[in-house]
Parts: sequence; C-alpha cells; structure tokens
Amino acid sequence: MSMQGDLSNMDADNSCSIPHSEPSVGTKVAVDSKGKVTKRKSIKSRSEVWDHFTKFTDDDKDLKVKCKYCDKEFFYDPYKNATTSLRSHMSSCKKHFHVVETTQAQLGLQLCSREGEVCPTSWKFDQDASRKALARMIIMDELPFKFVESEGFRTFMTMVCPKFRIPSRWTVARDCIELYTVEKEKLKTLLHDSTQRVSLTIDTWTSIQTINYMCLTAHFIDTNWNLQKRILNFCPITSHKGEAVSLAIENCLRSWRINRIFTITIDNASSNDVVINSFRKKMINWDSTVLKGEYVHMRCITHIINLIVVDGLKDVNQSVIRVRNAIKYVKQSPSKFSKFKECVEIEKIESKHLLCLDVSTRWNSTFLMLNVAQKFERAFDRFDEQDLCFKLDLQYTDWHVVLNENGDVILESDGKPKRDLKTFDGRPTSADWNNVRLFASLLQVFYELSLKISGSSYVTFNTFAHEISAIHTILKEWQESDDFDVYSMGISMKNKFDKYWGDPEKMNNLLYIAVVLDPRYKLDFVEFMLIELYGDEKGAKVGKIIKDTLYALYQDYKEKMKPQGSSSSISKLADNDSVSKNMSQMDLKRQSILAKYKKQKAQVFGDGNMSELDKYLHEIVEEDCDTFDILRWWKQNCHRFPILAQIARDVLAIPISTAVSESACTDGQILDSFRSSLTPRVVESLVCTQNWLRLNLKPINIEEILEDVENFESEFSKIVMESSSSTSLMHE
Repeated sequence: MSMQGDLSNMDADNSCSIPHSEPSVGTKVAVDSKGKVTKRKSIKSRSEVWDHFTKFTDDDKDLKVKCKYCDKEFFYDPYKNATTSLRSHMSSCKKHFHVVETTQAQLGLQLCSREGEVCPTSWKFDQDASRKALARMIIMDELPFKFVESEGFRTFMTMVCPKFRIPSRWTVARDCIELYTVEKEKLKTLLHDSTQRVSLTIDTWTSIQTINYMCLTAHFIDTNWNLQKRILNFCPITSHKGEAVSLAIENCLRSWRINRIFTITIDNASSNDVVINSFRKKMINWDSTVLKGEYVHMRCITHIINLIVVDGLKDVNQSVIRVRNAIKYVKQSPSKFSKFKECVEIEKIESKHLLCLDVSTRWNSTFLMLNVAQKFERAFDRFDEQDLCFKLDLQYTDWHVVLNENGDVILESDGKPKRDLKTFDGRPTSADWNNVRLFASLLQVFYELSLKISGSSYVTFNTFAHEISAIHTILKEWQESDDFDVYSMGISMKNKFDKYWGDPEKMNNLLYIAVVLDPRYKLDFVEFMLIELYGDEKGAKVGKIIKDTLYALYQDYKEKMKPQGSSSSISKLADNDSVSKNMSQMDLKRQSILAKYKKQKAQVFGDGNMSELDKYLHEIVEEDCDTFDILRWWKQNCHRFPILAQIARDVLAIPISTAVSESACTDGQILDSFRSSLTPRVVESLVCTQNWLRLNLKPINIEEILEDVENFESEFSKIVMESSSSTSLMHE
C-alpha cells in the first residue's frame, strides 16, 4: 500500500481535515496526540546504492528511482523490496564505472614456449568463451559429460573463477555437438576450396558393445603445400564384410561430397580386397579416377612389417616367455621390486630405464621390454640367489592334450604320459639372454623403421621404396649368416617378405613414382635400385614398366588440365598476332632471326619439344641431406612444373600406413566404458572433433611415457619414505 493510501485511511478514522499537499521525497510524516499530521526531519540514507541512484515521484505519484549512469527507472518501496533490485542493477550496469573497470582485459603471467620463462598476457572473463573452452577440454581430454557436475571440479572453479557459471552435463553435451558442427563446416570449406585429390586410410574395429565401427581418414596436401590429415567419419557398419565396408565408404564420401579419390590404404585382410574391387567400380562410374583406378589399392606397410617380424619371433618365443614371466614376478609387489633394485645397485648396472612389461600382441612393445631387460641379466641372477620363491613360482610343466588309440583324452609332454611328466625350470638361462640380445639387436632396425613410416605430420610415401630395399638387403644378409639363429630368423622373415614384396611387378607402381618425384633421386635412381634388388633382366623390365606408368600418368593429368592450358595459349597467340600487326618490318626480321637461333640451339641440345616431365628428369638432382623439405621444394618450383606439381601433391600425400586410423579406435584410447555407452552418432562427433582439434599436438612416444612412469614411481617412493620418517620422528 502506498503512503498516500495510509494517509487517506487515517483521515477517515480521525475525521480531521488534512491538506492535500504531497510530502516531499524523503520526508517522514507522523500524527501527534491531537490527531494532527506533522512533518519530521528526513533521515539521510545510509546505503551505498544511493550514491548511484536518484529518487523521484512520477506523474502517477509513485515513488521511483533512476540510475545515474544509464537512466533506467525502477519502482521503489522501502517496505517491500528495499535496495535488493538496485544492487543487482548496479553490478550489471554496462555504463557503471566499476563494471567497466572489471570487464577490461587484465594482465596475467603464463608460461612461454621457452622453458622456465613467463610472459605477460591479457585476460578478460567471457562466459561464452569459457563454455566453449570447457567443451574443447571435454573432447580433447576424453572426459565424461558429468565431469562438470563433480564436486572436485566445482570446488576448483569456485577458487579459480567464481564468476564462471558451471553448466550442466546436458548443456556441455550440446556445446560439444555444436563445436563438432562448426569444425565440420570448416573442414568442408577446406576440402571444397582445394582442387587436389584425396587419399584415404580405412580401419574397422569392434567396440566392447560389439558394435562394428569404421574409421575413414582423408589425407591431402593443401594449396599452401601443407600435409593435412582428417578423420572424416567414425561410423557404425553392419559387418566387416567387403560389400558392407564398401557401401559405408560410399555413403560417407557422398555426405562430404568428395568424389576425387586417389588411393585407399588398407591392411591385408582378405575381405579388404573385396572392398577395393567393389569401390573401384563405383569410382569409375563417378568418372574421377586416374588411369582407370588401376593403382587405387595401397597395402599398409606397418601391417606387413608386423607379419614379417611375428614370423621371426616364433624362433625365440620360449626365451621371450621366460624373460616376460621373470619381469612379471619382479613387478608383482613393491617389496620384490625394491629387492630387485637393490640387486641392480649391487651389480652397479646403470640404465635410464627400469623393467617394463609388453603387450604380447604388439611386437614393438615386446622389443622395448627385451631391449631394457637384457641389460639387467646380472641383476636377475643375483635376485635368484636372494629370493627363494623365484624358482618355485616360475616352474612349469610343458604338457598338451592328445588322444590315445582308444580315443581317450590324456596329457602328454614330448610323448610322455602325465604320470611321467617333468617339471621344467622357467627362469631365463644364459642361452635365453643370448637369444634376447640377438633378437633386440636384429629388431632395432625394424623398430626404428616402424616409427619412421608411421609418422603422419610429414611426407612418408617417397621413402617407401627405400625402406623396402633396406629390408630386402638386411634379410638377405641374415640368410647368409653363419649363426644358425640369425639364419633361421632370416629364412622365416624372408618368406613372408616375398609373399608381399618379392615380385615388384605385383606392387603398386606409385611407390616408385613417388621416388621419381623426389628431386634428390628421380628416374635414374629408381632404375638403378631395381637392378640392384632384382637383377639386370628383371630390374630393367620393371624399370621400363615404371617409366611407362609415369608418362601415362603425366599424360592423364595433362589431358584433365588441358582446358585451362589451351585457353591461356589461345589468348597468348591472339596477343602475339595483335602485337605483330603493330611491329615494323625491321622488328619482324629481328624476331625471325632470333626464332631461327633458338630452333637451331634446340636441335643441338635436344630440348626443342621437351615436355615438362622431360625437363624435370633431365635437370641435375638436388643434394641429399636430412634438412631437405620436399614439399617446400615443390612449392618453390610449382610455377615451373604446374602439371608435375599437381601430380606431386596427389602422390606425396598418399599414406603408407593406417596408423592414423588405428590410433583412433584401438587399445581403448577412444571408446572407453563411458564413450561405449553413448550413441554411435555422439561417439562419431567426439572422435572426429578430437582429431580436428588435436592436429598440432605432439604425437605420443611410448619410450617417453615409460620414462615418465619410472620417474613418477621414483618420486612417489621418495615422498612415501620422507612421510614415513617424519611420522616416526613425531612418535619418538
């Protein structure tokens, strides 16, 4: 009720005449004992909000206040809302000097690229930008959506930035999907603006929910000659059969509006041959193939190397098992591992790495385990003397199930029945350690090779032929070794090598064309390499096939680029005709003599009608050095060889490994128990967006991770020991 209404009621009750003059704002009224209304001296407002608002009465006699900065008006009733609404406006008023001051960019200190140094940076709070950054963190760090509702995160944000309004998990999920949509449109624009062809890598995988997924990754070189790789789709497929995978590829490419496919890199499963043959027919119907899609199929080199090494691993498998079991026993408990460390110190073994276990299905992790373990042979021998249970725990019985003449199931070991079985010592012997050292030294080459060819941030296709030649030479040397173990390993690995790379006529010719497009080698080197590997007759035959394929590829690209070149040449001829009409007879004679001289010179040096490809092949090769950047060279020379540059952009972008696709869906790196519970559409958005946002991150290095784990374990042990010692001192 207003003040005027109170006074009217009072007038009716006391039956007295009251002047109708309205009291001034801020004036208090009171009724004395005789019923007269008296004015009381106004009391000064004590609230700080009145420094920013002005009181007034509007035309309807209502009491109001007005902001001194933005002139916004509010109803005011001291008995109802008091100053609460005024304080809220004061903290959000855009023209208020305090608000303007707090929203300005503030200085802060952040770590610079140089280690140990800090640089001043500007910072300004933005709720929307903070929410987008939170969505990026959820995607990049593979966190569940409910992470934002956890007590620890909320407590942390309260201390770090109290102004940030933490969204719910539903809001974060929507932000992640919105970020996926924005990044997808950016990628579509990038692919649409680029004119080069796209090479694909494909890998299929089954989640813990038994849902079949396909990971489709695109590789291309953009207009700035930067190598790009993007996961296009991580989508469910009906099965791993060739027809189903081919149909899924077609649907994905149609959704992206991509039809200029150059090659598809895929592993060596038999069903993948069906995928390529089926998809090749669809590419021919799209009328976008090169050389009728003959060279679209590219086999994954890392998968082949894995098959080769696994065959060689069979010969030393028992030694590997014994060493692996010994490491497992030592790392079973902290006490055993601590005792083993004491043995290492006594034997004065210096090594940056401690023992690590492998993943038995990954030969490269097995190599790392053996390469480290073989340095601790003396420590294992001393540990065997100090730990009496070491021998007992590693004992085993080598038995297997067989059927006797009557069809009964019995257990035998080397033909002996179960009652006559002997218990074998499972500790690694000196012969086992010799096998391990030999195996580690031999596989060092393959391990370094696998790291090199699995790189995705640099061009690898131009080195493919070199690596095959190196493997061929190494295996040939092992076959000629006097050491029986090396010889047997070389024989088994060479047989697997010959299955895929033994016949160069069955290999993809683009492998050698990539070497030709490397200005450090060119065609002469390829022909020389083939003769060295396969002999004079076969090498020369394959060399001629490579040369014919190169010229056919060049002619194919020239025909596809002909409309642009012909129009420019026609305009050039028209310009020459118009210029010749304005030239004097003396100038025409001078040009005629100059043209005759150039023609005569061309006949002498043989470069009169040389094509762009011939000119490139006849130039002197570049110096071979580690700092040579092939993409930079083509970027600088693309104006001299426009057709070859277009071929180089397509050929050099071909991946020789499916490691990029496999890293998105193996070993539980992406589809953990949280993401496996999501719908396939949400999973695809998270996987793809993570790949697009992580482009510039440093690739994972297994050795660095193992070293970090060892350092963390060492630091943790120190902290526990210091805590224990301080606790004991307090009790004393």
